[in-house]
Amino acid sequence: MAIAMRGDVTGCIHHSDHGVQYAANAYVQRLHEAGMKPSMGEKGNSYENAFAESFIKTIKYEEVYMNEYNTMEDVRCNIGQFIKEVYNKKRLHSSIGYKPPMEFENEVLNKSSLN
Repeated sequence: MAIAMRGDVTGCIHHSDHGVQYAANAYVQRLHEAGMKPSMGEKGNSYENAFAESFIKTIKYEEVYMNEYNTMEDVRCNIGQFIKEVYNKKRLHSSIGYKPPMEFENEVLNKSSLN
């Protein structure tokens, strides 16, 4: 989604757990082609990738456990919608000054364009 929506993601870090989908050669190769750096903590050590672990926990508790899905399409739509509309635009994040990620990112981009 980041690659499709933003285009240039060179230098971005892709945090994940050790799920097989994130370790697959084709997936890792696609990250490298886009200029992204994959980041996985050691197996069994959730502290090394605390951001990814926290993100996954949030999705589970605030979206997945609150809904019933009938199809995989329902899952994709609901989780995608949650990430785009709630997690990124409305949900406050303590690590970035209790702001939603999009607001924080816009502030950073505006400051860097002024310099």
